[in-house]
Amino acid sequence: MTAAVGTAARRLVTLDDVRAAAARLAGRVHRTPVLRQGGLGAAWGVRLDLKAELFQRTGSFKLRGALNAVLTLPPAERARGVITLSAGNAGAAVACAAACVGVPGTVVMPATAVPAKIAACRAYGAEVVLTDGDLLETYLATVARTGRVPVHPFDDPEVVAGTGTVGLEIAEDVPDAEVVLVPVGGGGLVSGVATALAALAPGTRVIGVEPETADAMSRSLQAGAPVRLPGARSVADGLAAPMTGQVTVDHVQAHVERVVRVADEDILRALALAVTRTKLLLEPSAAAPLAALMTGVLELPPGTRVVSVASGGNVDLALFGRLPTPEPTHEREVP
Repeated sequence: MTAAVGTAARRLVTLDDVRAAAARLAGRVHRTPVLRQGGLGAAWGVRLDLKAELFQRTGSFKLRGALNAVLTLPPAERARGVITLSAGNAGAAVACAAACVGVPGTVVMPATAVPAKIAACRAYGAEVVLTDGDLLETYLATVARTGRVPVHPFDDPEVVAGTGTVGLEIAEDVPDAEVVLVPVGGGGLVSGVATALAALAPGTRVIGVEPETADAMSRSLQAGAPVRLPGARSVADGLAAPMTGQVTVDHVQAHVERVVRVADEDILRALALAVTRTKLLLEPSAAAPLAALMTGVLELPPGTRVVSVASGGNVDLALFGRLPTPEPTHEREVP
């Protein structure tokens, strides 16, 4: 059952749940490639792979969780249509999932959302509700008005199980991974990836990375409970979640080694360097883990095998006019 906003759920998702999601999603989502990044990794003293979720349908990992959640709804509930709140990628994923199963979809978004992401939600056939006010309050009012079934963008066991399929693929494709870096907004992606890897590759360290100015997960871990952060803002708009939830906090506490924070200016620096070196059109959220590598905040031993989850590629092209010129990098000897 899909959890509404604010619903607590204490049971942790299991590997069986993730495998069931993988079976459910087979043929409906892409198995995304892992791309070796020898030069970029060498510049930071590690052996680096990118899990390229920017090549997923809808341009981000989000479809995995949203579609799994929609597919597990009882038919009568599914027929009412589905609704979510999102700055963009989760909205497009729910809109696409609704279209895939032939039901109505609604997405409540901040009026400041990237225009291309608003357009993407509409292109999948969803009704888009924009607000300059409190996103959560508008969302709850729209749920009451429409009667549609909530699909939470991250705080739902079925969403976590769906995102866990990213971890399944990493375990199969990079069996020698020592560290997996995952962008963190509300925590759905890192929860799923860490759940799968904890079962399949328990020696692999999963580390979350979030913006300093949108650090709801770090604050939640410090508080020992979910927190709201309505003023969250970041150049990595996909990570500027205004809250965490009980489901994701529980999974991060159970399976994630730590969550580190990076500055927006470092995300932009890492993005400029990554786009230049990899030729991949990453969105800023996907560059956050690379910023953690670039700045050395992780303090990883030289030669560590690192997989960085490139979570999406739905970038506002106007952003590229603001990127700094990449600094020259000197590749280090990597064992």
